[in-house]
Amino acid sequence: MKFKIDENLPAECASLFREAGFEAATVADERLSGADDAAIFDRCRAEDRVLITLDLDFANVQTYPPGSHSGVVVLRSGSQDKPLLISVLKRLLPILTRRSPERQLWIVEPDRIRYRES
Repeated sequence: MKFKIDENLPAECASLFREAGFEAATVADERLSGADDAAIFDRCRAEDRVLITLDLDFANVQTYPPGSHSGVVVLRSGSQDKPLLISVLKRLLPILTRRSPERQLWIVEPDRIRYRES
């Protein structure tokens, strides 16, 4: 499974995914920093990558309906504190080895994950 880590997440996130055995590229590494959501979404779809982001715009199922993309995972923590975000991702990684967010929208909160399929 391949992931694209949005620019609003700590740089270490990509390393966490790679260490867990996933392929991960960052928006910044691909010189997409500052690009609008549509450009990032199109790149993820073209590269067949699941987007990991804090951006709630990607949770809009009218604009980005599940099934129309490779997958979107929106992290929702009470704060955007780096240690908390890393903690949420570390809890998510083992789940990704058992279940795929491909063609789905996942909303990942510190205590639960909500799934939306097409």
